[in-house]
Amino acid sequence: MATSQKLTEHFLTCTICTEVFDKPCTLVCYHTFCRKCVVNYTKTKREAISAKSLLCPFCRKMTKVSDPERPVEEWADDVKPSFVIQGLLDSFGPGSKDTTNCSYCKEEGETTPATSWCSVCDDALCEQCTRMHQRIPSFRHHDIIDLSGETKVKVKRKVMCKVHKDENIKYLCKDCKTAVCQTCCTIHHRKCEMVVEIESDIPAIKTELKRNKENLLKKHDEMKTYVGKQNSIVKEELALYIQIESSIKSASLTAIQMIKVKERKLLSELKEMSDRHIGQLKADIKSGEMSVQMYQQQTELIDQALQSECDMDVYEMYQGCEAGDVEAVGVVDVKEKGRIDRITFRQDTDKLSRTLEDLPLGEIHVQYDDVLDLKAAPVLQDTITVLDLKATPVLQDTINVTVAGDVGGEDLIDLTVLEVNGTDTVVVTDYNNKCVKSFFTRNSQPGHSKLSLESEPWGITRLKHNQVAVAVWDTRQIVTVEVNPDLVLLSTITTNKQYWGITSLTPSTLAASSYSPPCVDILDMSGHMLKSVWSGHRGGDILKSPSFLCTTRTGNILVSDCGTKCVVCLTPEGDVVFNYRPTGDTALKYPRGITSTSTGDILVTDSLQHRVIHLTESGEFVRNILTSQDGVQYPLGLCVGGRGRMYVHTNGVKVFTFCK
Repeated sequence: MATSQKLTEHFLTCTICTEVFDKPCTLVCYHTFCRKCVVNYTKTKREAISAKSLLCPFCRKMTKVSDPERPVEEWADDVKPSFVIQGLLDSFGPGSKDTTNCSYCKEEGETTPATSWCSVCDDALCEQCTRMHQRIPSFRHHDIIDLSGETKVKVKRKVMCKVHKDENIKYLCKDCKTAVCQTCCTIHHRKCEMVVEIESDIPAIKTELKRNKENLLKKHDEMKTYVGKQNSIVKEELALYIQIESSIKSASLTAIQMIKVKERKLLSELKEMSDRHIGQLKADIKSGEMSVQMYQQQTELIDQALQSECDMDVYEMYQGCEAGDVEAVGVVDVKEKGRIDRITFRQDTDKLSRTLEDLPLGEIHVQYDDVLDLKAAPVLQDTITVLDLKATPVLQDTINVTVAGDVGGEDLIDLTVLEVNGTDTVVVTDYNNKCVKSFFTRNSQPGHSKLSLESEPWGITRLKHNQVAVAVWDTRQIVTVEVNPDLVLLSTITTNKQYWGITSLTPSTLAASSYSPPCVDILDMSGHMLKSVWSGHRGGDILKSPSFLCTTRTGNILVSDCGTKCVVCLTPEGDVVFNYRPTGDTALKYPRGITSTSTGDILVTDSLQHRVIHLTESGEFVRNILTSQDGVQYPLGLCVGGRGRMYVHTNGVKVFTFCK
């Protein structure tokens, strides 16, 4: 009894209603609930109704239903419980047969020990009920088992027909591949040729199950071997991690030693020049002191001549002064070629910063399965953190992006988030006001910066931790901006086309999209086109109005095209990885902003349907992350940032976090 109670409490209880399972069903995620409980939960979730699927309350995974046209209340009828759950319910659940007491006496409110078991009626009988049971003509041939001794009774589970509730399912229609009752056979399966008793087909079914068991055991052994290999790989990777860590530290130490050598060389050169300069200055001082002494002596000689009574002494001194002999005696020439005038140290701080930032210590190279090995390491865009996209988005803040000097209100297009000096800084492009804006918190006070441009900006992408690139389509420019978090214009790149969307592929390449002609171009940082992927290139008519771009974690290019109403994933070589162009409830009406997370998940805004959708890395629909009920109206740009946040442009910039 204790075992039965523990099993019931821990394994046979629905986590929704906290009662023992009533008509249990096991979803594809292997979580089991009462049918009515999972149906009632599904009815409260719009994304599940739209996807025509049962939604697991525990892990939120979808389970497709066999006939979605039926009422929602019947969606779970065809979902069977797992064999383990059903077996436990049969053996230990409240519906399992009690072989200790007589079933008939129990119905009368009495407790009489059972002595026999009728395998046909599936009931326990006491001595008196056994005798009465055998007196009934229709029951005389039932197989009665004596319960005395160590006899164990196999309880048969009665499965009732869903249509004819009072009839057991005893037959199997092989033509229709379904189990039916007697009445179903008579009414619906009269023309079927292969209708047999289930009991007669059990040996063949068991043989097939044994074959399935052998296959499962084989897969079990293969998976066990695989897990063992993966454990070995984990150990190898840990050892490799330690080795790489040591290599990085060694490279850093080598760089530091080289800097120290440079430091010693500069200090030695400084000392040599300084000693030479100071030596020259000291020689000048010594020479000057000698001149002072000579001038003093000549002055005394003139005084003596002036005091002399002899006119010739005075005249001779006068002649010496006129000839320059007296002054020349004390003159020392301190001028010489190549003299050091001054020693200074010129330090180019900007050049030093750029050199240190580009210091070639090495790079972490990651090779993915089924992914091209790109020549350059990809720059991960908008992938600062891992978002728990299974959780519920909660609005944390709304950033008011209207600032002093704006004309006609803001019209944000795209945005990105940078961490500058430990502060999350939101950088946006404002189309109407022809500017780029940044919003941040400094000294516990909200702040902003505004950088005016020649024309309307569109797409924006992060280049470095404190730099962004902005596409200014009308003037055929791409501008680079430093974010400190105040905005400073760094450079202006002139291009041959008008570009709208933009994303950083590698530290030295960009991808930019154009409407005329519809294409995605790969550019270097001087604006020179390296490659062009155009409509019809290697993949059919895929581009019409490619307005927003982003880079995936594997270095591919995601394109949000409002003309073809699709999301396209391209390799930098121009191959199509996937083309998300669904129909029905998940169809896109006006896809705009797009971003990719560090886990590969894809987020897209659908402006006309007021929603943000979640796609897998392979381009499969998961669910609507945000809808108009979350306050999302005509969303455009979006990105993800630090601490699990998602930023969406919709009536300002709304900041969401994900909470379970």
